[in-house]
Amino acid sequence: MTIHSETAKRDQRLKERELEIAEYRAKLDPFIGIRMRWRASVARHLFHILPGQTILEIGSGDGALSFELARVTNNACPITDAVFSAQFKDVLEDTLTNQPITVTLLESFPGSLADKKFDYIIAHHLLGNSNNLALLDQIKGILKPGGCLLLFEPNPWNPYLILRTILGLPLRFFFKTSTNWPSLNRIELLSLFSRVGFTNVNALPYDFLYPPIPKKLFWFFQKISLVMENAPYLRNFAGSLMIYGNNIGEPEQKDWSDVLCIHKTLYHKVSFIIPCHNEEMNIPPLVASILSHYNTYVKEIILIDDNSNDNSAETIRDILKKDRRIQLIQRSAPQGVGRALHEGMQQASGNYLVLMDCDFQHLIPELQDLFEAIDKGAQVAIGSRFSRESVLINYAFTKILANRFFHYLIKFFLYKQLRDVSNNLKIMTKEVADNLVIESNGFAANMETGLKPYLLGYQVKEIPVSWINRTIHMGFSDFKMRETGPHFLKMLVTLIKRKVLKQPWQPPCQKTQKRT
Repeated sequence: MTIHSETAKRDQRLKERELEIAEYRAKLDPFIGIRMRWRASVARHLFHILPGQTILEIGSGDGALSFELARVTNNACPITDAVFSAQFKDVLEDTLTNQPITVTLLESFPGSLADKKFDYIIAHHLLGNSNNLALLDQIKGILKPGGCLLLFEPNPWNPYLILRTILGLPLRFFFKTSTNWPSLNRIELLSLFSRVGFTNVNALPYDFLYPPIPKKLFWFFQKISLVMENAPYLRNFAGSLMIYGNNIGEPEQKDWSDVLCIHKTLYHKVSFIIPCHNEEMNIPPLVASILSHYNTYVKEIILIDDNSNDNSAETIRDILKKDRRIQLIQRSAPQGVGRALHEGMQQASGNYLVLMDCDFQHLIPELQDLFEAIDKGAQVAIGSRFSRESVLINYAFTKILANRFFHYLIKFFLYKQLRDVSNNLKIMTKEVADNLVIESNGFAANMETGLKPYLLGYQVKEIPVSWINRTIHMGFSDFKMRETGPHFLKMLVTLIKRKVLKQPWQPPCQKTQKRT
């Protein structure tokens, strides 16, 4: 069989699958709306999509994902819907209003897209045929250097898919399901991506909200889905696999300040407070990323060298010579995150304070959502890792359980419905910071800076963000659950006692003189 005939068969299968998926969504998937909303948010947070970057969806069918992508990116990213059936092109074009979506009809792939380049490409159920290698190679050809590919594929370990495959027609009739789609396991997918030349490839189990789960259980599975997706062994039974990787090459470097610094109320008024303990390798890229994305907002970047035994202080001194807004606070023993945050917040002179860890350089683009919340009136904005729209990658399952248990205790004893007050990614007004008393010396201070503003009556908003564990190039964190957990519980018990005894939530705020 010739290469041309193989390609023609593949293109025909792509068209047939697009029709099958659209039919399945319309008739048999009661969760399709929320599922597409989640997947659009996952794509945005996973890749930190920025205004103006281009997105292609292959085989978009009814365009459900593209409409959600337009929504989560605030209509700031050009989106191309590549469809293989003329009926979808007509329907989509009639539906479009103010979305930045262009519909392209393809007789073959890549067709008219062959001369274009995209920052991100997303597709559903694209693989599973014998011509996968050629298809992925063509996709790679229309990705920009460093661009990202994200695929949602059926998980072959999904018990529902296994039963459907084994029992065939009787089960499909009983559960009212549709066509069986071919699927590849994680090893096959990783191997396929690597052979084509993608880098940073990962395949993660994703989405437990699949048939035959009834609508009545939607709330339950929505609440526990993030836990299930990260639970050892159990996560292997998710409904889908989320596979992503980067095209080889370095992405285009540019200054994003012009498109991200859109709130004039924040111009030159933001202080970044960043504790650093043995972070010499993370400090330069973090500072560079802050200045690249939010240069107009920055009033100062305060780096607190918390008794490091590496070259963190020397690294900061080299950087501050290049920009007068960068400041160094050098602490001696005893060290601790709480002590470092206290000194940094006392030193800050901006109207708004950003609290963050030194290994958050990948999350810098997501600060735009927190700044948006502050501009709309929130007094504190917290980056939540445990929203359904968040992304957790390589987060220890024991930490997930501890975090969820801790927030359950907050809900039970303090009557506060919170998701992630302990994450040290926050923006607060200077008023909140000046009236906040940090009593913990260590990591438990991260909980205080999130929970106490709620208790003190300030307007606090939680914003979904991603969380990606440190790579080998970023060093290792000093956070240890066994040592830190008891301090979190001790602080919570203290607050519960104050609630029962009707005492103030914190000791009187004592102003201290700023360092010069």
